[in-house]
Amino acid sequence: MPNHFSRRGVLRGAAGVAGLAATSGFASPSLITRNRAALTHGVQSGDVTADSAVVWTRSDRPARMFVQVSPTGRFAEHSRTYRGPVLTAKSDFTGRVDLTGLPAGEDVTYRVVLGEPDSHRAVGQHVDGLLHTAPRRSRDVRFLWSGDQAGQGWGRNPDLGGFPIYRAMRQRNANFFLHSGDSVYADGPITGDVTLPDGRIYRNELEEAKSHVAETLDDFRGAHRYNLGDAGMRAFLAHTPLVCQWDDHEVSNNWYPGEILDDARYTEKSIDVLKRRAYQAWTEYQPLSSKTVKEHQIYRKVSYGPTLDIFILDMRTYRNANTPGRESGGISADGGILGGEQARWLVRELQASKATWKVIQSDMPIGLVVPDGTDIEAVAQGTAGAPLGRERQIAWILREIKRRKIANTVWLTADVHYTAAHHYDPSRAGFTDFDPFWEFVSGPLHAGAFGPNALDSTFGPQQVFAATPPRANTSPLEGSQFFGEVEIDGDSKDFTVHLRDIEGKSLWSQTLKDAKR
Repeated sequence: MPNHFSRRGVLRGAAGVAGLAATSGFASPSLITRNRAALTHGVQSGDVTADSAVVWTRSDRPARMFVQVSPTGRFAEHSRTYRGPVLTAKSDFTGRVDLTGLPAGEDVTYRVVLGEPDSHRAVGQHVDGLLHTAPRRSRDVRFLWSGDQAGQGWGRNPDLGGFPIYRAMRQRNANFFLHSGDSVYADGPITGDVTLPDGRIYRNELEEAKSHVAETLDDFRGAHRYNLGDAGMRAFLAHTPLVCQWDDHEVSNNWYPGEILDDARYTEKSIDVLKRRAYQAWTEYQPLSSKTVKEHQIYRKVSYGPTLDIFILDMRTYRNANTPGRESGGISADGGILGGEQARWLVRELQASKATWKVIQSDMPIGLVVPDGTDIEAVAQGTAGAPLGRERQIAWILREIKRRKIANTVWLTADVHYTAAHHYDPSRAGFTDFDPFWEFVSGPLHAGAFGPNALDSTFGPQQVFAATPPRANTSPLEGSQFFGEVEIDGDSKDFTVHLRDIEGKSLWSQTLKDAKR
């Protein structure tokens, strides 16, 4: 393995990667040899660091997974091969390989090859991909974020070319993509065409697994397979590494631990049972590190060079039950929406971070009121003044960030199906013991558009910008689909946010300055 990959050679190979990824993922017939395993849903990479990454794929039958890494893109001449696991029905024929020893700060081409289960040679059907390792020195970084896909019955539409936002995101040539959750709508069937208010027909591509709510393990797996049926999504994922988290719709709408569903569509009413099946399917279909999967811990830190650390939260697994959110008392790390252990981890890791910018990847906004009937689904509960309910835990985190003099924290989220920029300031707040900060919201990727939600004044948020649909549940055919982009300048350390629409047009931008400069 060479110590340094030629960037020119890598990029030359990457041109071939991009062309192949755009047309493959479902295996090209010209690449399939009779009786050999075929890649069915493309390739993905994820949780990339300066010297490591995870690569994922799926086969149509039992097969040995190999990953080759090449400095030039010419795999037959110069590559390193990682022998991976045998893909079996136990994991729905999915698998991943942890790559190590990668060169820092480089574009790296990789090839996933499927061989016979007992094979020691990477010979068989293949698909190529590209990933971008984190730099060890300060360099420009560009990444995207969004969430919420195939929700409210809006599925892959052949008239739109499937999920069109992925084509726009791919053109941004980002270092990685933060998926903020609701990667599938396991509770959202896609059952047929829909007539829109203007008379147009929204056409859905149908699959049996998406014809009903997900209850069995294979139902949940089918929801992930449905999304990966889109060629544009597969091409994007082959070109752009993922940092992923989950939210409610990977399981069921607005779920919390211990809940018993009151929903006639379900025969299995226990959320804890559904969650176990959903989590297995989600981890099978995401490019998560073996450590993350083994420890059953979604919350984690991913470092991307000296300018950026990303803190991925899990606002589902450890939350308390949804209530009206009026519980009072002193602020505390315990309970709330994160659980005490995760809240303390977040503050501790933020303080230990040496990165210029600390991005908190939150699966739900902290200042928008998100109702669950008469209860509260997110953090804010709509009452001004002192923190109540789950706000008490967020107040503790914000106070500790100030007390420990942790600079340059930015919150990124999705969930509410519109895009917005919120500035939080104690001068406008009921709770004042924190430093000002920004929260940026973007999404959905491909789902019904909604909003705007009401802002709760407890932490003094001000809506600086918002783009919302003309009515609730606007279809992707009518626009109002969004993603966010962050650019960090390697020299100035400026942190510039763009909120972009379905075609990639910047609707609004804001540049944040390094507080330490």
